[in-house]
Amino acid sequence: MHNRRGNINNKAKDFTGSIKKIIKYNKPFLLLIIISLILSFVSSVLSIVGPDKLKDITNTIQKGLMTGIDLDKVKNIGLVLAIMYGVSAIFNYIQGFIMTVVNNKFQLMMRKDIDKKINRLPLAYFDKTTVGDVLSRVTNDVDTIGWTMNQSLSGLVSSLTMLLGALFMMFYTNWILALISVFASLFGFIFVAIILVKSQKYFNEVQESLGDMNGHIEEVFSSHNIVKVYNAEDETNKEFDKINNRLFENGRKSQFLSGLMHPLMGFIGNFGYVLVCVVGAILVINNTISFGVIVAFMIYIRLFTQPLMNIAQSLTGFQSAAAAGERVFEFLEEKEMDDESAFQEKLEISDAKGNIEFKNVSFGYDSDKLIIKNFNAKIPSNSKIAIVGPTGAGKTTIVNLLMKFYNISDGDIIIDGHSIKDLTRENVHDLFNMVLQDTWVFNGTIKENIRYNNDNVTSDEIVSACKRVGLHHFIKTLPKDYDTVLSDVDTLSSGEKQLLTIARAMISDKPYLILDEATSNVDTRTEELVARAMDNLTKDKTSFIIAHRLSTIKNADMILVINDGNIIEQGSHEELLKKKGFYADLYNSQFEEVK
Repeated sequence: MHNRRGNINNKAKDFTGSIKKIIKYNKPFLLLIIISLILSFVSSVLSIVGPDKLKDITNTIQKGLMTGIDLDKVKNIGLVLAIMYGVSAIFNYIQGFIMTVVNNKFQLMMRKDIDKKINRLPLAYFDKTTVGDVLSRVTNDVDTIGWTMNQSLSGLVSSLTMLLGALFMMFYTNWILALISVFASLFGFIFVAIILVKSQKYFNEVQESLGDMNGHIEEVFSSHNIVKVYNAEDETNKEFDKINNRLFENGRKSQFLSGLMHPLMGFIGNFGYVLVCVVGAILVINNTISFGVIVAFMIYIRLFTQPLMNIAQSLTGFQSAAAAGERVFEFLEEKEMDDESAFQEKLEISDAKGNIEFKNVSFGYDSDKLIIKNFNAKIPSNSKIAIVGPTGAGKTTIVNLLMKFYNISDGDIIIDGHSIKDLTRENVHDLFNMVLQDTWVFNGTIKENIRYNNDNVTSDEIVSACKRVGLHHFIKTLPKDYDTVLSDVDTLSSGEKQLLTIARAMISDKPYLILDEATSNVDTRTEELVARAMDNLTKDKTSFIIAHRLSTIKNADMILVINDGNIIEQGSHEELLKKKGFYADLYNSQFEEVK
């Protein structure tokens, strides 16, 4: 298993920068967020004023013990208090509902942007990034940010309001007890600040480890049969344990440090209770304050320390959100393929003649290491071109350049008189059909798989294509024939999946065709059937065939023999055999291997 840690960006994580990006990303929901925060603020203010009314009730009752309790006054204060707390609860519910709506819309928008971003990223990005890591950013990281917005943001505003309001009311009620409470809480703030700084790096590591975990699981289970064949269970388990232990350690450290905040603030709150009771009792004895002030301060202490604990918890959530946001925005800010929106020319399929020319084409996946070097070739229309050569010679790279999956480093490719540099990727893809060695079947009916992104195809055309590739009989044996739903758990053989993808290409009438090892997964008997179907498929089309089985390309109009990124031989099958060169050696060696 390869080491994914090399793919992780080790730059210093910017907590405030990541939070700023999340806030900026929420700009479309700014009005809803402001309304929610205002409601949260009002709800907190009403809760803060409550203890002052409780003080009045206590003092009224205390005075009435000697002269008689004014029940009407107690009733009126109690009614006001009930209304205040009721309105506070309603506002708190509404703001929570609004933030839930904002959270869901935020996640919807972010996942849409990630989905669009995936389609704008070059293939080079996916060459160096695991699928599982990308999935982790779409799922775990977006969920983490959304949860923080829903839980921590409104909670932070409410707690700050409660904290400042309680502080104001404490000084308004009695400045001596207020100073004592603030002094006790000051130590809590200092420790919380220290904990935040120490724990942030572990929250970053947790999110990155989750990405590694998803990447490993996706990699192993997508190739589980290979793991079994090579008895690599122990190795994969060791790799899993390594990632899992790293996730455990980082999670333990981050949760341990952040978990200190709650008991610490609880201790500070209880310490404040003790001080208020002791000092308050002395002040009551000296007739400096009334007993109601102590009752109010006991509640204010809770209203002051509880927000501190909530703020600590919210900041813990923001730490996770910052780490997740760093990964999501890192993905969204990845360099995209060149913007082609300024291209005006649209090459219509109906106008394509089928002529292609490679002019001094050079390319390298790394700028300092060229794979294709000064490649030249003229491909006439309606011809069948086979590209052969040893592994790593550059065969598939040429096709990738032709499909504009990568931009050429130097030279040009001319398609029907148009430079590929002047055509958008969409233009180019509209001209080509591709059948690859790696088959792709999605969760849907057979009919939907074959009709993929081609809604104008009729059911008769689908049946006709399947008959031509020899797939019709197999489909009729299925429970719902063409309406049978395929999924990853279905037991389609590799050959049957390949035939299905070939049928998919047959129903799309495009002037150019690329077959990259299209028959590699079918048996010899099926290969003969597919070869005949391919003859019909390639009729009146310019076709490029990449094949290791040289017996399948004997009837090609031209064979290009590639080695080290250059054409070293070209001609028909018979011409190349007569030359007794590289191709002849390659062709004869396959039959020697068979013997």
